[in-house]
Amino acid sequence: MVNDTTRLLGLDGLAVVEVIARDEHAGEGPIVWLATRDERARVCPGCGVMATRMKEWVTTRPRDLPVGGRRCLLLWRKRRWICSKTACPRKTFTEQVPQIPARARLTERLRRSSGAAVADGGRTIVQAARDHGVSWPVVSAAFTAHAAQVLPAEPQPVTVLGIDETRRGRPRWVYDEAAQAWKTVVDRWHVGFVDLSHGQGLLGQVEGRTSQAVIDWLDARGREWKSQVAHVAIDMCTIFKAAVRAALPHAVLVVDHFHVVQLANAAVTEVRRRLTVQVRGRRGRKGNREWELRNRLTRSAARMHGSQLDPMIDDLMALPKRLGTPILTAWNAKEDLLDVLALARTHPDRSVIADRLFRFYDLCAASGLPELERLAGTIETWWPQILAFIRTGITNAGSEGTNRVIKTVARDAYGFRNPESQRLRTRCATTRKSRGCLNPA
Repeated sequence: MVNDTTRLLGLDGLAVVEVIARDEHAGEGPIVWLATRDERARVCPGCGVMATRMKEWVTTRPRDLPVGGRRCLLLWRKRRWICSKTACPRKTFTEQVPQIPARARLTERLRRSSGAAVADGGRTIVQAARDHGVSWPVVSAAFTAHAAQVLPAEPQPVTVLGIDETRRGRPRWVYDEAAQAWKTVVDRWHVGFVDLSHGQGLLGQVEGRTSQAVIDWLDARGREWKSQVAHVAIDMCTIFKAAVRAALPHAVLVVDHFHVVQLANAAVTEVRRRLTVQVRGRRGRKGNREWELRNRLTRSAARMHGSQLDPMIDDLMALPKRLGTPILTAWNAKEDLLDVLALARTHPDRSVIADRLFRFYDLCAASGLPELERLAGTIETWWPQILAFIRTGITNAGSEGTNRVIKTVARDAYGFRNPESQRLRTRCATTRKSRGCLNPA
């Protein structure tokens, strides 16, 4: 007969015999005496024959999850049996149940809970170990086992793939005596592959920011998997561009517009800093109007109110001509480029794109500023990929958000010494949404 206390505890194969209360004010949970309820515990693990002769009684103290918010002291009084088969190498054995295997000090559900707290709950291993009252190595092994169950061995096919790199820490080298040169053991860069179409999250990571590393990861997925990739979103990195052209020649390469805007803002900042040093003989500081407008110059005019935009232009025009006019020209060139990018997702006509692009090129060429000429050359080099963004509207925001989570995980762990552990932790953290762990329901 199964009593209500046994059902409340929920350890299959075990029955609660007695519960002894202790001082709750001292933080001590009750003592729970257990007995074996499953007859299959008498089966010898070596030969599979059910034993009939008992040798002695044994009492163990397995640790389990808290019950009702209290951590109970479990005392399992079980029997040691003598194997009936004389040829069996196991002469004696103690009773065991699926939740508490032989020689186990922890229940299986306690191990699974500690591993799931790291993989699905976003906790660090140290925090999960403290919450569950176990050691760091136990939680680390439980997390590895849990991750092997919940993470797919191979990612599902994707139609839009995002590629981006993130920095993981300091590199490490070792001196190769045979080659008489230093060899990189741990690279400071990790390249991540993110699903931007179906929400799988981080598909995988490789160590090293090289074209060959990206090509090897894509080739390992197989020809059928690669054939389904229609678009690849990257930043303005020639390494990724060469790798995609070699491994996915059929895919359309798209440049994320965020990096284009970032490049344009950097050009405006370079013009302002260079001219300030030339005109004032020093760096900009408080009291210099062009320095006080440094943040407003990198904002989009479409997102600025007239009370901010008009005074900024007037202040630049009031500066010395050799200082204010070039800065205003660089700002206008940046705004012309933003007007080109603003055509994304609007299905514009080719003539509209050509007119806005010509206006940007013409202003850069007539400005005589080396920063704008370099910016125009970069845009011309990457124009096919920028045009793909205007036509498709695909961005690499998913990869950037994934990198944010990766950095947060590394910061919470105070860094990682093992790159394999870091990749496993980051993949679990970045796939929690696709695995349903962040569903509020």
